[in-house]
Amino acid sequence: MGLALAQVYANIPVKPHPMKCDVSWAKDLLATFILNLSAEAIFPSQRNSKRVHPTRQMGPAVDKLGGLSATPTPRDTRAPAAPNTAIAETPMHIVALAASRAVRHLLLHPPALVRRPDPTVVAALQNSIGRLATPMVHSEGCLNGCNGGAGGSTTTSPTSPGTSSTSSQEPVLGEPTNAPVSGGTQTPNGNCGLQEDGKTVYFCGTWPQGGCCSAYGFCGKTAAHCGAGCQSGPCVAAPVAPAPGPSPAPLAPNPGSLRILPETAPGVRAGVSAMHAGLMQNGRVIFLDKVEENSQIKLGNGRWAYSAEYDPATNKVVGLSYKTNAFCSGGAFLADGRFVSIGGNAPLDFIDPTIGDGFTGIRYLSRSATNTALNGQSWSEPGNKIASARWYASVQTMPDGTLFVASGSLNGLDPTVKENNNPTYEILNAQGISSGRNIPMEILNKNQPYYMYPFIHLLNNGQLFVAVAKSAEIFNVATNAVTKLLPDIPGTYRTYPNTGGSVLLPLSSANGYAPDVMICGGGAYQDITSPTDASCARMKPLDANPQWEMDSMPEGRGMVEGTLLPDGTVIWANGCNLGAQGFGIAKDPTLDVLIYDPVKPKGQRWSRGPRSTIPRLYHSVTVLLLDGTLMIAGSNPVEQPMTTPVPNQVPSEDFVTEYRVEIYTPPYLSGANASKRPTALALSSKSLRADGSTFTVTFTAPTGNKAVKVALYHGGFVTHSLHMNHRMVFLDTTGYVAGATAQRLTVKMPPNRNVAQPGPYVVYVTVDGVPAVGQFVSVA
Repeated sequence: MGLALAQVYANIPVKPHPMKCDVSWAKDLLATFILNLSAEAIFPSQRNSKRVHPTRQMGPAVDKLGGLSATPTPRDTRAPAAPNTAIAETPMHIVALAASRAVRHLLLHPPALVRRPDPTVVAALQNSIGRLATPMVHSEGCLNGCNGGAGGSTTTSPTSPGTSSTSSQEPVLGEPTNAPVSGGTQTPNGNCGLQEDGKTVYFCGTWPQGGCCSAYGFCGKTAAHCGAGCQSGPCVAAPVAPAPGPSPAPLAPNPGSLRILPETAPGVRAGVSAMHAGLMQNGRVIFLDKVEENSQIKLGNGRWAYSAEYDPATNKVVGLSYKTNAFCSGGAFLADGRFVSIGGNAPLDFIDPTIGDGFTGIRYLSRSATNTALNGQSWSEPGNKIASARWYASVQTMPDGTLFVASGSLNGLDPTVKENNNPTYEILNAQGISSGRNIPMEILNKNQPYYMYPFIHLLNNGQLFVAVAKSAEIFNVATNAVTKLLPDIPGTYRTYPNTGGSVLLPLSSANGYAPDVMICGGGAYQDITSPTDASCARMKPLDANPQWEMDSMPEGRGMVEGTLLPDGTVIWANGCNLGAQGFGIAKDPTLDVLIYDPVKPKGQRWSRGPRSTIPRLYHSVTVLLLDGTLMIAGSNPVEQPMTTPVPNQVPSEDFVTEYRVEIYTPPYLSGANASKRPTALALSSKSLRADGSTFTVTFTAPTGNKAVKVALYHGGFVTHSLHMNHRMVFLDTTGYVAGATAQRLTVKMPPNRNVAQPGPYVVYVTVDGVPAVGQFVSVA
């Protein structure tokens, strides 16, 4: 391997890039591989104030380079790959990435014998890496100073332009190992602590965002800056705001039940790994994954499917295609009902050359409750692009149907280096087309590296609740201004890479649709040794003096996600008790379903449901189905799919790709409640407006009924413990007659689109807490 890389290295042309893209890193990277074979040198030099884990190995990655394959080890029983001359067509950053993974694999799993390098492959690698001397195009990952090509439209650059290098794997922050620093000079740019040259030290001083230097070298004044790990400035020794530890929760009197669905076909379960998901208007669930070496379904072109449409009614699944890598994208439903996936990651040509760069991709999917011709149709990508690369972006639908798209990595590289980050937002119109403008957002900027996948909720005044790291605020998109800084969230980090979960609790006219936000779980740092947070913080952000009310789950959880149920309770599921998000850096899976009742007194809200037998760690999802049950799927905490655990690996391969699908039947459909479901539900209209207008609902209720509720429910886009745009509104009703079996209700819609923004919703009617099968409607 070293011989092959040395041969390539010796012939790489190095000259100034005409577009001023920094490309010297690639040759230096290969030199490091050859001379040092150091797993700690995969990424460019890092500041000393934190530790970055070595890049995550791909598994048996050397055979991706063709001809450089090692003799198969017991964990790779496939035959060595033939020489692959197609490498010459691979974008340069992918070749370097593949080479780095090959070295990493050799370090972790040294083979008994490495064959002599194939001259064809050496030439191909040389050809590919030689492309460093030519300007890149957008499709190759270039973000600035690019030639034309796909996606080459002119846009406003982010505040911190990215480099031309990208990564389709995930740098891991690890536990900070910094010590307090003294001396130095005033920061000129918001960076602080010991800088990358190993000599310069900056202190925050009078920096506008705050005088504390965080553990990761950014200036600010939040708990993430002045609390644990603070390097300089007005640091505090103890946590800025302590959080409660675990609290016991009793087994629910009726805990509900879990069952594993049978195979959809021989050897097939979900079809693909369920990294992203959403409930569609046809009642089916869409799963969306990244480009991988294999899934469970092949498409007509012989390539693996990276998306699937799962029909819970028939337990059948079909594969769907897309054109750009959707790895760790954000998403939403458009006002016209289309499901949209935004952003993503780099192409992996050595796996699938038919899939392009997804960093700026926008993918659309149409389904209908009435037009069955749309079933099974693949994602549409007409070529629209977002204004800048975004990996791990959050998306929120606004009252006018536009999309607020915030945060993301520019290139997938180390987030402690500002140049890799995109702490901005942009607006897409109601048709899902970008305005082409990136707007800096302070809460994202000051909370780097914990700035990705922020929690966002639309409030009833049309403004946004935004939470990231340990910070929260109310943000007015119309004026591009923070209207209220909220108190820091007690406890550890709450968002990626230590994401917990967040829900906007049910809205109703009883309190003027006042928002009530809940955030649970999190963790201390990104490593398998990180403790997780058991605490939950709850706030009414529009109160005159909003404060966090603290409660706690029975155990600490990272990657826990909350899903609203039609009866107003919240199910919290999935996650780990130790570790963080990333490949192979979580263990001690938390298997219990937790039930939270927000209307009960504090101390009585939590109870335990059934315990799963399936670990659901990184890249898991939960989705409420039309029948009121909860689908639980996913877990793919390894870089490429594996179905058999391999012990004692670094990173961990104890937990592997999970294709099995579970159904959680909540208490309201369990036991005696199973026979009490309302039936014959009919709506007078399925085209509704959020303007206070009314519609009629008729249904048959069980005898002896005492109460009814009608919920307007939006499940949103689910990924990485976030349920983007997830919300539920209890609607006012008249006409209910207690005890009557034939019911006719007049139902009043919310007063405006701040309460129910445009898009598809499900109407659930519950009688004594038991839901009828929901029906999709469109809110205009």
